[in-house]
Parts: sequence; C-alpha cells; structure tokens
Amino acid sequence: MKKKYRIKKYSEIDAIFKTRNGVGDRFFVIYQGESEENNFRFALTIGKKYGNAVKRNLIKRQIRMVIYEIHHLIKHTQFVIVIKPLASTLSFQEIKQKIIKLMKKGNLMKDE
Repeated sequence: MKKKYRIKKYSEIDAIFKTRNGVGDRFFVIYQGESEENNFRFALTIGKKYGNAVKRNLIKRQIRMVIYEIHHLIKHTQFVIVIKPLASTLSFQEIKQKIIKLMKKGNLMKDE
C-alpha cells in the first residue's frame, strides 16, 4: 500500500480509538473515524500475545493484501484494525471474508 493510505502517528490512532465507533467479532475489531483526506487511511494494531514477530508480520501482510484488493470499494474514511490473538487460527480466505464482512457491517464500503 502507498504511504498516503497509512496512519502512522500515535496521536491520530489514539484519536480514532477515542471515538469508540467500531464493529468487531472474535478475531478483529475495526474502529473508524472521520477523514479530511480524499482517500481512506488505515492502521493495523496487534499485541504481543498473538505470537512471535514472524507470525505478527505475516497476518499484517495478509490484511494489507486484503485491503489492497478491495481498496477501490472503501469509502474516504480513517480506520484502525485491531487483530486479536484468536485470528492466528484463520486461513487467508477466512481473514479476507471476515475483514470484508466487518467493513460492510461498519459501513466502510461503497455500495457497488
């Protein structure tokens, strides 16, 4: 993903968490906030209880790939995806299905 799609500053991520506007399930939680940009921006967070660095980086790469595949359907907003430890049991296809389902539930995707 290009840098214009990333949220890097802790203050911006914290502001999205403080809105408390999110949807989730046992595997992921997506918090969303308002964006002043002409495109969407996102961040991924994962705790150390998930596994070692290799496992954490693998699922982050997989989620970035899912977002890259559906980036043309995402509304102009900011969101943070929180990855829970139970997500380590999912395959790539299951991750893709659950992320898309949560994004539709949270009204982050365009109607197409």
